[in-house]
Amino acid sequence: MGSQGEKAPIHVFMVSFPGQGHVNPLIRLGKRLAAKGIFVTLSTAESHGFQMKKVNKNLSDKPTPYGSGMIRFKFIDDGWDYSKPEGNDLGLYIQHLESVGKQVLPQMIEEEEKQGRPVSCLINNAFIPWVSDIAETLGIPSAVLWVQSAASFSCYYHYMHQLATFPTESNPQLQLQLPGMPLLKHDEIPSFLHPASPYTMLKKAILGQFEKLSNPFRILMDTFHELELDLVDQLSKICPIKTVGPLFMYPKLISPNGNDIRGDYFTSDSGIIQWLDSKSASSVVYISFGSIVMLKQEQIDELAYGLLNSGVNFLWVVKEPSVGTGYLPVKLPDGFLDKAGDRAKIVQWCPQEQVLAHPSLSCFLTHCGWNSTMEAISIGTPIIAFPQWGDQVLDAKYLVDVFKVGIQLCRGEDENRIIPREEVEKCVREATSGAKAAEMKENALKWKTVAEDAVADGGSSQQNLQAFIDDIVTKCTAEKFKKASLQ
Repeated sequence: MGSQGEKAPIHVFMVSFPGQGHVNPLIRLGKRLAAKGIFVTLSTAESHGFQMKKVNKNLSDKPTPYGSGMIRFKFIDDGWDYSKPEGNDLGLYIQHLESVGKQVLPQMIEEEEKQGRPVSCLINNAFIPWVSDIAETLGIPSAVLWVQSAASFSCYYHYMHQLATFPTESNPQLQLQLPGMPLLKHDEIPSFLHPASPYTMLKKAILGQFEKLSNPFRILMDTFHELELDLVDQLSKICPIKTVGPLFMYPKLISPNGNDIRGDYFTSDSGIIQWLDSKSASSVVYISFGSIVMLKQEQIDELAYGLLNSGVNFLWVVKEPSVGTGYLPVKLPDGFLDKAGDRAKIVQWCPQEQVLAHPSLSCFLTHCGWNSTMEAISIGTPIIAFPQWGDQVLDAKYLVDVFKVGIQLCRGEDENRIIPREEVEKCVREATSGAKAAEMKENALKWKTVAEDAVADGGSSQQNLQAFIDDIVTKCTAEKFKKASLQ
């Protein structure tokens, strides 16, 4: 199935919650669909799209050939001003985006029809469940890309439908047992579901998607079947789930202008790969806490001295706070860089997939967001788990106790303490040398092989992705036949 200019027979319109960790997997899915001949429109809020276009010069509202299909970007003008006093209020922004989106998105879809590109399928990710409502109202098939683990999905599903007893205000340390999952301590459950969580708007937004699970005909997950085998099999009996990940691992195609199509919010620092090339094999610890998490200054200080005292080489992403988070910048201790010398490379952003796959890398000290988790597991990189909130605490549990590729340095915000430099040093040493490090590396390389098999021809994720495309084609053909019969 190929595309003819802008009039591709199948048009998938994808809408992402504005955030790096949400945009990236949706773009990766969009590229996979376009590679198979589908016309893909990718959208998120213009306030974030502006930043994406600054960093990625090849993002265009004109169709760009990709594989045998096309990709274009069409952003929703959300009219949000982050400079205003309420600009960093995430709760207000989520409400505002829904209000604007419900007006603007139907107009955008109508315009696509006028241009001869009727939308065949709408796909959204979590936090913007109202996209499913629009699809249902317009009679357009819809799907959801779940950008967390199947284990996280199960927690939200059981919470939403009151199928299990979760921690309460009167019993905040209650443990949770769900089918196909290990026993979870109270601080291993996605923290948005804990009664003490301050992120009530994020909890509401995510659960909003679970109220609408009857709308999408498919729930795609950026995981692979073999990684969460029993749980995926169990969930598949109650929801139309299909695993299609790791989405970043599919063969990469390059657009005609010579660049890959990416949605990065930040520009990678130069010289990173050259610095890694200068280090011996398995000698570098990579530290990154994703695009949102910002640690307290006291914790940055302790991490810095712990890394320094460990004697290892380290590449550390110390970024500026993201727009809209309201966090204050942090800085490294005075004289730190002089003491570290060439053992340290401090950057504001880097090409994470390349870094994780570099031979000089030993392990990854991470906040355990699902994108970073999937990349580390699938590339075969051991983990030092430093989760903070949300699904990160659950991901850390799985990385350490289930997948057995990591060791735990922090248990999340609920722990409510600064991890001292002595613990950092001890953990880094354990993760980079000795029996534990060797065991984690062996397990990580096993998962790498399984992940590669999942996206290869005939693999579980590749088959699921093709079946999803076939479903869209079938639904589109049926709709065209229905319209023709009514004329």
